[in-house]
Amino acid sequence: MRNAAVLLELLSAGPLQVPFSELSERSGLSPSTCHRLLRSLVLAGLVQQDQRSSRYSLGPDVVRLSESYLARQPVLRALGPYLVELRTMTKATVLVGLLVRSSVLYADRVDAEQAGGIFRQTERVHDAFETAAGRVLLAHADPAVWDGARAASPTGPAFDEKDRAAWAAEPWLAVERTEPAGAVEIAVPVRDRSGRVVAALSALGGPKTFTGELEPERAAALVRAARAAGQAVGDA
Repeated sequence: MRNAAVLLELLSAGPLQVPFSELSERSGLSPSTCHRLLRSLVLAGLVQQDQRSSRYSLGPDVVRLSESYLARQPVLRALGPYLVELRTMTKATVLVGLLVRSSVLYADRVDAEQAGGIFRQTERVHDAFETAAGRVLLAHADPAVWDGARAASPTGPAFDEKDRAAWAAEPWLAVERTEPAGAVEIAVPVRDRSGRVVAALSALGGPKTFTGELEPERAAALVRAARAAGQAVGDA
């Protein structure tokens, strides 16, 4: 199972299609073991092989499993009813972020009414350290998660425990994003009824929309929604 997970990780991080020789070499698996695992993953629909080039790529069942996982997340169901209203109040794109290793996965979103142009963000996964939502989640994660994220992220080593403590002490964070360039994101933690941070709720907009004096007002709206939704998540 661990070796199969290594192959899936390589396929997710590389080009669209990867040759067998590269997968075997980079995984450290023998050609026979690599071929056997890939054949099993193809049969399961998690990997597919191009009939012309014989190269491998992730299969469509990865999407099905991902959507099934997200559909089972109570925090997404709890936050869903608030997203459109928050979009209207903040005049920004509203997102729900989950921490996945060193990345933040934006699992749900409602785009701003004027979300065209460079501030139309379609990518769902970003380096957690480069986003407000990711920093909120990392600040409240277990120390082992923080250490693992720093080691895996290209930007992680630039931050230390002082940064983590400062992020955790703030009720909300604002980050000027590099992707999309020039965008500003503000994020707040979403806690379940036990007090555990299970997601980050954020608003993303351009510099003309996100002027500094309005950030606290937008953050306050996010905080209220996060607190209300959090009461429906987890056991008291």
